[in-house]
Amino acid sequence: MTAPQLSIVIPAFNEAETIETVVREALDVVGERLATFEIIVVDDGSADDTAGALGALAAADSRVRVVRHPNRSGKSAALRTGMLCARAMWCATMDGDGQDDPRSMLDMIDTIDLTAIGTVGVVAANRKNRTDGGSRKTASRIANGLRRSLLNDDCPDTACGLKLIPRDLFLVLPFFDALHRYLPALSGHLGYETVNVPVRNRPRAAGQSKYTNFGRAVAGFFDLMGVIWIMRRTHVPAPDFVLGAGTSPPPGTQRDGQGAAS
Repeated sequence: MTAPQLSIVIPAFNEAETIETVVREALDVVGERLATFEIIVVDDGSADDTAGALGALAAADSRVRVVRHPNRSGKSAALRTGMLCARAMWCATMDGDGQDDPRSMLDMIDTIDLTAIGTVGVVAANRKNRTDGGSRKTASRIANGLRRSLLNDDCPDTACGLKLIPRDLFLVLPFFDALHRYLPALSGHLGYETVNVPVRNRPRAAGQSKYTNFGRAVAGFFDLMGVIWIMRRTHVPAPDFVLGAGTSPPPGTQRDGQGAAS
């Protein structure tokens, strides 16, 4: 089976009210740009009928697949499951609550070549009009400032669900529960660049946030300390292939003429 141009991974927890609308919109919008793509929804042990809400659509449209965790395992675990199921070289991630606009994904796709992996490892969406409450915005600004100063990840909004990343790069990163918040830092540590794209954030259509400011702050502190330890204990240089006359680099190792191999 020919690999699609893009795999879209949507982790979902208790999003039965919104998930079908989110997926249908993504099908329409992305279908205007790409000839082939797939959408993988990972129901992370929802207590509602999130998976069932997509039953008819998945049966009618082969581009849509639904995977279900028997128990809630967290957003990063859901993303990892989706990446394992994905068939494209590049994967897009987005949330299932309707706040991410798939049109922003098209702007992000314009910054890379979906047929190659170059110097860019992550394309990150940066919300310029966050629709969260004032306290959440303040907490996010503080957390982002601390993280950027300690990790130098050059990404002002790592919590936004919209991202592009090569499937294989995601899967070689060390896995932990909050991995999705540190993709720019960890990919940067391996020598890849992050491209930041401003996007429009929409109000949540239904349901409620899965996080509290206090819970996020406590978990975030320990996650940050863990990522600092991982980065200090991980040294993986990107190889420079020295080729003899008339030879070619191994398949999949060129960065499209942009530098060292991936």
